[in-house]
Amino acid sequence: MTSVDYSVLTKKEPEKKLIRKLVKKAGRGFMGRITVRHRGGGHKKRYRLIDFKRCDKLNIPAKVFSLEYDPNRSAFIALLNYTDGEKRYIIAPNGLKVGQEIVCQEKAEMKIGNRMFLKNITPGAYVHSIELSPKKGGQLVRAAGSSAQVMAHEGNYTQMKLSSGEIRLVLGNCFATLGQLSNIEHNVVVIGKAGRNRWLGRRPTVRGTAMNPVDHPHGGGEQRQPIGLRKGPKTPWGKPAYGVKTRKKKVSDRLIINRRTKKKKK
Repeated sequence: MTSVDYSVLTKKEPEKKLIRKLVKKAGRGFMGRITVRHRGGGHKKRYRLIDFKRCDKLNIPAKVFSLEYDPNRSAFIALLNYTDGEKRYIIAPNGLKVGQEIVCQEKAEMKIGNRMFLKNITPGAYVHSIELSPKKGGQLVRAAGSSAQVMAHEGNYTQMKLSSGEIRLVLGNCFATLGQLSNIEHNVVVIGKAGRNRWLGRRPTVRGTAMNPVDHPHGGGEQRQPIGLRKGPKTPWGKPAYGVKTRKKKVSDRLIINRRTKKKKK
């Protein structure tokens, strides 16, 4: 079992005005039936209100008051104290220090934590919390340790290389924050025991091949058997799985230059 090093975080309670009650749904939809399997239990959580926009605080400097843990996301969060007296949470980039001053401007200094227009960011820089539409708030690159690279500027658009390998165009007047996101070792944590998954609200998952034929299309047979279906693997309800395209066509798909690369199985 391994854990994340939390020594960089500030020892304090979360800001009361910026937390909300979070009701557990245990994977159930509005009719009370399970719509997402393997969810339930877990430790009690409070939701932290995160400011993904920051554009309504344009040209107002803020000092980093604390770095905190957020149970609702993989990256750490930072509490900002603005010069006008307001406090807000943001997702913290790697290398952000308590006491550091950051700002959101159309064109700001190339410093970790500063937020500005993509068209004003130097090509080669790494960014996160990228907007897809102006003033909509950061939608891309929000997970721990992730970052996207600014490749080039083409007219009104900026060419971005995402962590998945996808290269796409984003409007140059969309905001993005400089730096790679914090908690970069999140993906190498070893859970170590089943109970730790239960703390996270994850219930046990049983393989289809371990079931009986009545319970799953992959079930049955003596000892370990291959899936053995002509049209490939299926879900418990007989729908195709593994390798089936699930991405719906969107209007923004025309801005994709190179699709994400599929990882080869070893």
